[in-house]
Amino acid sequence: MAQKLNREAIAAQADVHAQMPATAAAHQVDRTFELPPALYAGTVACYLAFLGITAAAFGNPGLILPMAIFTFFIIAGFGVPTIWVSMDPAKTAKAKSNSRFQRDGINTLTGHNTAGEATVQVLILPALIVVWGLAVVTIAAFVR
Repeated sequence: MAQKLNREAIAAQADVHAQMPATAAAHQVDRTFELPPALYAGTVACYLAFLGITAAAFGNPGLILPMAIFTFFIIAGFGVPTIWVSMDPAKTAKAKSNSRFQRDGINTLTGHNTAGEATVQVLILPALIVVWGLAVVTIAAFVR
């Protein structure tokens, strides 16, 4: 049950300050992920290439709607973060330019990566998905 407290009971337990404590500085949020837009475009291109390869090889009217939905999700999945970066009211953060990315690389939780190392880390999965799509299409062509 709730208990009514008087000022004396609160003052005995509370930390009373003569002045208001200083507020902490506002937290700065970097929404750019420190990667150039070309890496995002390359990733999107690989995912859309996979969809194009499989749609061309296995295309039939029944796949139109699923392929359209997959395409929408890929574009939305990369489009929303792109819009998110531009929503910064103070415009304090900008995506790294390709030349700055090539010069400085990127700092990650495990240490510094050069531009080449970071590019490989970002694009390895999308590239392997495209290769997997090509392998599946090739196998299907030989089996038919």
